[in-house]
Amino acid sequence: MISLQRCCFLQNTPSVSGRPWGLSHSERKGCVLVKVALGSNGRSGDRTGSVLTESNLKEAREAEASVTDLNAKSMVGGGVEDVYGEDTATEDQQVTPWAVSVASGYTLLRDPHHNKGLAFNEKERDAHYLRGLLPPAVVSHDLQVRKMMNNIRQYQVPLQKYMAMMDLQERNGKLFYKMLIDHVEELLPIVYTPTVGEACQKYGSIFKNPQGLFISLKEKGKVLEVLRNWPERRIQVIVVTDGERILGLGDLGCQGMGIPVGKLSLYTALGGIRPSACLPVTIDVGTNNEELLKDEFYIGLRQRRATGQEYAELLHEFMTAVKQNYGEKVLIQFEDFANHNAFDLLAKYGSTHLVFNDDIQGTASVVLAGLIAAQKLVGKTLADHTFLFLGAGEAGTGIAELIALEISKQTNSSLEDARKKIWLVDSRGLIVRDRIESLQHFKKPWAHRHDHIKELVNAVKAIKPTVLIGTSGVGRKFTKDVVEAMASINERPIILALSNPTSQSECTAEEAYTWSQGRAIFSSGSPFDPVEYGGKTFVPGQANNAYIFPGFGLGLIIAGAIRVHEDMLLAASEALASQVTEENFAKGLIYPPFKNIRKISAQIAANVASKAYELGLATRLPQPENLVKYAESCMFSPAYRTYR
Repeated sequence: MISLQRCCFLQNTPSVSGRPWGLSHSERKGCVLVKVALGSNGRSGDRTGSVLTESNLKEAREAEASVTDLNAKSMVGGGVEDVYGEDTATEDQQVTPWAVSVASGYTLLRDPHHNKGLAFNEKERDAHYLRGLLPPAVVSHDLQVRKMMNNIRQYQVPLQKYMAMMDLQERNGKLFYKMLIDHVEELLPIVYTPTVGEACQKYGSIFKNPQGLFISLKEKGKVLEVLRNWPERRIQVIVVTDGERILGLGDLGCQGMGIPVGKLSLYTALGGIRPSACLPVTIDVGTNNEELLKDEFYIGLRQRRATGQEYAELLHEFMTAVKQNYGEKVLIQFEDFANHNAFDLLAKYGSTHLVFNDDIQGTASVVLAGLIAAQKLVGKTLADHTFLFLGAGEAGTGIAELIALEISKQTNSSLEDARKKIWLVDSRGLIVRDRIESLQHFKKPWAHRHDHIKELVNAVKAIKPTVLIGTSGVGRKFTKDVVEAMASINERPIILALSNPTSQSECTAEEAYTWSQGRAIFSSGSPFDPVEYGGKTFVPGQANNAYIFPGFGLGLIIAGAIRVHEDMLLAASEALASQVTEENFAKGLIYPPFKNIRKISAQIAANVASKAYELGLATRLPQPENLVKYAESCMFSPAYRTYR
């Protein structure tokens, strides 16, 4: 039997990246007995230690005797010993799910953090008990990527590609991230918008293994304990949703988990945040989606959505527990909360936590970057434009406020004056002064003096905007009449159809270019294929938040920032706009190609970190001399490590 000293060492040593330990069958059998003595629960990284005493050593020996007795009595067909008593257990008997915490052999091949598949070399196969568990071929990381991309491309249905990618992430994390980095333009629409929307709708049916933490009302009063169930301790970024407003799809309840999982995959692939430092969280307070409540495959709480004090108490417990467990500098990104909660949460915790709402702030930053870049195509400043929004929710008001802030800084004018250049249309029509008593608080700053107008096309004709921005979440609202009206007013109308997924886009790229006779400067939230019109190829840009939030988060982390300031968002926008080249402009693009996203993210991170140091919000001192190089050096690499 394995010595007690070696077993105690192995049982209390978590798997170490690059050095998985191995145990033989007899050693594992011996460790079960030592676990009885130690009282270990078998989890890697236990928070409670145990000391081997004469008393529990005696218990271990008694346990060994009982197992020996069991082995003598219990035999299954073929004379195979039932070492753990599993075959003799009945449904009313309790058993202990012992697990060895080290990875080797068969276990190593099922550990997504350490598994390399056929890339294990000959020495590693000998050292880590892999002989016979793999075919004899040894292949390179690059060949694995080519093979998996070939497999992914065989699928015709995007959801099948999504599921194949998620399966790979659970099997071999470094291969997943290398594929995503090397083929980001092809795979981004698969792991995030628009495919992730369908994945969330069907999440209950396709759910296999947990990829994050589900915190429901059942865990109220125990949220800190739930956070400690997560195996990783050094968390730097949390993306959290309550599932009430998933993309443009509405209330998907617990099934909104696909959004935090997808966002954090991009934090790693595009921003270089370590996968082990990322934590997806879904707060489940129920759902008002009747179809889900009746769906036998729904995986969340089957009750109407909690509101008021009950909701606020659970969110506050979560925010408090996060800070207690992970410290002051963990970034909490709010994702896809409904308007009535999103603004309140950002205002409530913005002064006490490092919080960021991607729907409000991230969307605003990426759109502002596109508008700054577009000025080179139209030859104007932001202050020369008049903006009209269709949609006055989180995204619309967030973008409007950041544009107003940038205009006020550029012109040295008040924020109130800058807001007068911006008009919003909601479901009831143009937001005007006469409606102010019935408006939600976040819409009131945009209520200007004007006659009430119900229809969007009439608002375009009356306001005469140079920029039309759609954040309504309702598809096909930029009709032919609307686009033609914009084209009649402007030589180069700027039209941004930002709603996701593709089915909810206000118009397609082809419609925008065709109805404007090829004069529109167009960008969208979801990807569209290039469009041929008038003998010219137009490449529609994608105002995707993935341009901003990975680099923004990296910048906060490398600076050790403790709060998010609005000037950091402006710094991120300016960094992104500066990456658009003349070659991009020649194609009508106002965003750089995604193939360079890691370098773009490093530039954004450097700008954000620099602003954090300037504002006195950085804690990582002294400030690095070259923040761009420092950001690049901090990025996670999916390269395989060699195991000894």
